[in-house]
Amino acid sequence: MDILLVDGYNIIGAWPDLQILKKSNLAEARNLLIEKMAEYQAYTGYRVIIVFDAHLVKGIENKQKRYRVEVIFTRENETADERIEKLAKTLNNIKTQVHVATSDFTEQWAIFGQGALRKSARELLNEMASIEGRIKKRVKKIEDNRPSSKILFPNDVMEKLEKMRRGDL
Repeated sequence: MDILLVDGYNIIGAWPDLQILKKSNLAEARNLLIEKMAEYQAYTGYRVIIVFDAHLVKGIENKQKRYRVEVIFTRENETADERIEKLAKTLNNIKTQVHVATSDFTEQWAIFGQGALRKSARELLNEMASIEGRIKKRVKKIEDNRPSSKILFPNDVMEKLEKMRRGDL
């Protein structure tokens, strides 16, 4: 099984569309990231866990499952990096490969030392663009192969039918 741990605010700060959205509506940027990771999860089959720092959302630790994505808000005074390191250590075993999406260089080295693979924000963004492109191609192919809902008649038959409709025949 493959698991993708995502440093939520790091990815939001690195992806251009989320970066812009963050300036006006951080909650909406988080929701859009969760939606994109849900697409990623559905397409790849990976277990996806997004970790957000508590310093931007005060309170006790909060875990949610939205779509099929696990969302964790760390407890106060715990960073997303600390939680990701703990999760990488706990989840990594012979049957499981953990991937961590972050552009935090220090974090990349820390998780790499625990046997997890790193994925930069840019790599994840490029992978998402590729996945979205493949999904669009699949949808288009399905739509193109769908039988037409209209019955196609030759032009001369259409003209006769139109005359009948108007009462000219």
